[in-house]
Amino acid sequence: MTERAASGEKKVGKCLLHNWAEERAVADLDIEETNSQIRTHGHREILTMDQQSEMETFTTMKAAYIPPRHPGVRLRGIRGELLEKHIAQMISEKINAELSPPTLKTDFSSTTQKDFCVEGFVPLSHKTTQVHDYKTDQAITFWSENYQRIQGVTPIQTSKAPFRKSARFSTPVSEQLDEPEFPSDN
Repeated sequence: MTERAASGEKKVGKCLLHNWAEERAVADLDIEETNSQIRTHGHREILTMDQQSEMETFTTMKAAYIPPRHPGVRLRGIRGELLEKHIAQMISEKINAELSPPTLKTDFSSTTQKDFCVEGFVPLSHKTTQVHDYKTDQAITFWSENYQRIQGVTPIQTSKAPFRKSARFSTPVSEQLDEPEFPSDN
């Protein structure tokens, strides 16, 4: 190794403190290869001198292993095995019963058949207190009942029809000033 250093040849790698024995062992093998080749392929001929040899498929563990043998006698009693099978069967039946309950008979009768076609049912019709005309009467809603408390609504002309159509939003201001007041419907 001192001859290599004296002749001025390039040393392949720096030696770590704990790896000095390994570096010395492979120092003679690093002559032909560059640093990148060694990092890619490793050092040749360290483990074997024959590069064409195949790796063994039979390990020492496989060679030394002996599979365990059955003792040849019963390890458990017949009664214990039967009891275990019976308990396992009971538990599986219980779980199957919980997971798939029996289907109930489906009732295909309609609401009319259930509620209105029952014996003893007498339909009641309420008597009207006022005459109503759905075409002309104003609908009674939450807004029509509480129109006095609504903010942002234009002044209401009649209390009977507070939300009827009005063209005041679309007519220009100059024309609105000339219009007379609407007659009240009271």
